Amino acid sequence: MRFYPESAPVQLEFDKVKALLVELTQTAYGRDKADQLRIHTKKDFIENELRQSYQYLQLLAAGQTFQHGTAFNLHKEIKLLSIPGAVLTGEIFLLFKNLVENIDGIFRWFDDERRDRFSSLYTALSKTYVEKSIPDSIQKVIGDDARVLDNASDDLARIRLQLFKKRNEQRRSFERILGKLQKSGYIADIEESFLNGRRVLAIYAEHKRIVKGILHGESESRRTSFIEPEETIDINNEIYSLENDERDEEYRILKHLTQQLSVHSPLLKQYIEILGEFDFIRAKAKLAQMMDAHLPHVTEQAEVKLIKATHPLLLLYNKKSGKKVVPLDIALNERQRILVISGPNAGGKTVCLKTTGLLQLMVQSGLLVPAHPESTFGIFKQLMIHIGDTQSIEFELSTYSAHLKNMKFFMEEANGRTLFFIDELGSGSDPSLGGAFAEVFLEQLLKRHTFGIVTTHYLNLKVMASKTPGIVNGAMAFDEKHLLPEYKLNIGKPGSSYTFSIAERIGLSPQLIQRAKSLVDEHHFTLDKLLNKTEQELRKLETKEKELQKLIKENETQKKKLNEELNREKHQQQVELLKQQNKISEDKLVYLKDMERKLKQIVFDWKRMNGEEDKRELIKNLQALLFNQKEKQVKEKVKKKIDSNYITLAKKPVIGDFVLMKQNNKIAQLTEIRGKKAVVALGAMPLQVNYDDLVAVKKKLVEDDPKTIVK
Repeated sequence: MRFYPESAPVQLEFDKVKALLVELTQTAYGRDKADQLRIHTKKDFIENELRQSYQYLQLLAAGQTFQHGTAFNLHKEIKLLSIPGAVLTGEIFLLFKNLVENIDGIFRWFDDERRDRFSSLYTALSKTYVEKSIPDSIQKVIGDDARVLDNASDDLARIRLQLFKKRNEQRRSFERILGKLQKSGYIADIEESFLNGRRVLAIYAEHKRIVKGILHGESESRRTSFIEPEETIDINNEIYSLENDERDEEYRILKHLTQQLSVHSPLLKQYIEILGEFDFIRAKAKLAQMMDAHLPHVTEQAEVKLIKATHPLLLLYNKKSGKKVVPLDIALNERQRILVISGPNAGGKTVCLKTTGLLQLMVQSGLLVPAHPESTFGIFKQLMIHIGDTQSIEFELSTYSAHLKNMKFFMEEANGRTLFFIDELGSGSDPSLGGAFAEVFLEQLLKRHTFGIVTTHYLNLKVMASKTPGIVNGAMAFDEKHLLPEYKLNIGKPGSSYTFSIAERIGLSPQLIQRAKSLVDEHHFTLDKLLNKTEQELRKLETKEKELQKLIKENETQKKKLNEELNREKHQQQVELLKQQNKISEDKLVYLKDMERKLKQIVFDWKRMNGEEDKRELIKNLQALLFNQKEKQVKEKVKKKIDSNYITLAKKPVIGDFVLMKQNNKIAQLTEIRGKKAVVALGAMPLQVNYDDLVAVKKKLVEDDPKTIVK
């Protein structure tokens, strides 16, 4: 991305975000990449960087991060590895072994399912492979203590075995001599030591000529002499020679291993870069955690759509102090390319401008941003900024001259892929003349199809924004009652500077305020007053809207509770209906079982009978059974019971009447008529039946005649 001026990222505090990112890295590669964080213009690259950060953020949230270890800075050692004749130490080879094992562990973590789920993270591994011969070769030669193993070669094994034997022989001889001299009282308190790689006795100086051997030195006080006993000189010489042979053989083995692994130096370098890349991605995810950041949409088109966005540095600062940050909503698109923000000083205009610019830089550098996931960021190739006093002593430019110089560059170089930010457009000159130039600047920038945000106090720019397609007004909310900014941006209307209101609130003399008002153009004062009143009315409407939304929410809650209660009641009714149906089914089952038993008895009796008379009697019983004689008797019994308690009415049933249901001889109450259907209440259970199957009845009084039909 191209910047104007070159210090634009610094003015937007992008360097502070990078500094936070650097602190979160753990490797030299990750630190370098964070410190040199680039701002890209290729959509595919940006999206991949953002998805990598987001996928690692998901791992952090779930506590499922893979262990990629610490990539030590081994670049110098890898260079040595590829130089002919170089020899690396066992410690370095162990670091190489751990490096390969870390890469292998990451590959194993990315199984088939995780490769699909975290596909962007896996791209960091897509161009490499695990060379298992590297750790295998090292493991055969170097032990966990970084020493060359005994079995690394036959010669080394033989030398170390001889050393072991000679050292044991030396120890036995030395201890025998030490014990003999101790009895003689020649040995000093420290008894023995090592000088020049030789094991020596500590002898009192007055006895040094009595003990035969080589004098290697004396203590500072000259009270103790260090003598190598004559009996161990030959053994020590042999040990010394074997130790030299051991070092030579170890050197030869390490040199051979260095040559063997030199062909893999490019691969080892790639491994370090991969671990550094994962460290860099992890740092970006940790930064996103700190900032409550999310993954936004990225589009190829030039546009900005911020939803509930916050300035990341302000957010972190306010977190520490326990303050809240007011989120920001801004949209720059084809219909509204330029946003003109007005309002009182210290109301948050510059914060809005810087928030938009900083978040755009963060997204195009692959960093997640503290904004709603539905936010959208287009790709811009130029970013131009004019914030603060740009007076130049070097070029003898005044503030306004520098302002004009910047505007000239903007108008000449800006295009449809340019995002610009201008704080206090037109300031530094006569208000009427500066305002006129400011209008011209906006016209030219609009003609060049640029996108940007402008802050101003100029009334003519507010009027221009309200009537020019492509330019939109924005106002910073202000609590006039308490004289406090609300840091909330309202799009679609200009804001008042609250000049006289602030003067009144701080206690300025009313006479001075009135005098200032008299000097202001009448139309200008009236318009500013209207803006002031409009903003306050809007705040009242917003308050009422919040109250209305609260009532709507409460109503929805009550509606939900009522529906739940109705559903419970409906469920209970269905349960009761099922109970009645089950009871009827149980009665039928009992009847069928009884019928089966009787039929089996009849068949059994038929087989046993011989006489015609007995068979006729049996057939009669069978007919009675098959033609539901008993069921008819039961129904008649039920009907008789109903007739004894109810009187049949010679009329069509109406709602509220007790009715007799012909199908089951049950008494119910008619509650609803639906054409040819009717709903009756049988106890607490509603039933739907045919209306024609109902007969109107009423309870019989004592004096009523059971056979009387009331007309």
